[in-house]
Amino acid sequence: MFALAARAMGYRIHIFSPESDAPAAQVADKEFVADYLDLDRIREFARGTSVVTFEFENVAAEATTAAAEETLVRPGGGVLHTTQHRLREKTFLRDHGFPVTPFHAIRWDDDARRAGDLLGFPGVLKTAGFGYDGKGQAKVRSAEELAAAWAGLGRVEAIYEAFVHFEKELSVVAARGPRGEFAAFPVFENEHSNHILDVTSSPANIEPRLALEAESLARGILEALDVVGLLTVELFLARDGKLLVNELAPRPHNSGHWTIDACHTSQFEQLVRAICGLTLGSTERHADAVMKNIIGPDVERWRDYLNDPTTKLHLYSKREAPPGRKMGHTTRLLPRR
Repeated sequence: MFALAARAMGYRIHIFSPESDAPAAQVADKEFVADYLDLDRIREFARGTSVVTFEFENVAAEATTAAAEETLVRPGGGVLHTTQHRLREKTFLRDHGFPVTPFHAIRWDDDARRAGDLLGFPGVLKTAGFGYDGKGQAKVRSAEELAAAWAGLGRVEAIYEAFVHFEKELSVVAARGPRGEFAAFPVFENEHSNHILDVTSSPANIEPRLALEAESLARGILEALDVVGLLTVELFLARDGKLLVNELAPRPHNSGHWTIDACHTSQFEQLVRAICGLTLGSTERHADAVMKNIIGPDVERWRDYLNDPTTKLHLYSKREAPPGRKMGHTTRLLPRR
């Protein structure tokens, strides 16, 4: 979707992926297939570009460093280094004064025992790195469950977080340009099923003051990280009415796909504008929207989604549809409230 947006603006696209025939390869001018740690190949790829960006966080930081030797990388490798590791991310947010749920690092057995004593139960244990869509995490209700869950994760570096009793899960997708320009899309809310995003509704059904506070938090985080590009800020609205930052994603995010059909500028076009130093586009919403993910074998019913003439269908051209894999999404447009 990023490649399509860039193509519409006249740019040529090179992609780098460990797998051949990636969805973006279908609309790219050149495809590089190699491991992210093949740094010579990364440099060759970067030399043919004016700017490089990434579409998920589990790219080796060494790859961005190698690419930066040859061209611009936006957001910078430092942003990736922070946001691809939950402990680094949460520590950065806490140390810069942003509200987060209490957390404790777990590297040894004593850490696990101390985390439970300090933060109590229930809580959520997560691997520090390489986790998304609920992978690498578990809710635990006792010290015994915490110890067993950490063993089940392979006793890798982890983070234990106090459980948040929340009213809503919210997100802000925001962009920042190389001169500090800022633009945020309207705050929206998310519903998950089996730890995978199911439905996103825009705008969020929250008080205007909370929407302004969420946008202010996003602006502060983009500035603190010195992001040039796009950042998705995921938030909890706790039962006491406070906003807590849950996770960051330095890229277009599944929860922001509704912007393709409901906003003057999509999140993908906005990323193109930001990393290429262009004027940021209007984030105004011309319709309300409800986006639903198409997961796994549900993609076989793709024709059914078009029975509603107000629904837009987006399929991702992935060849296999195992359970839990995001295969596409629909966006239903509604009159603005």
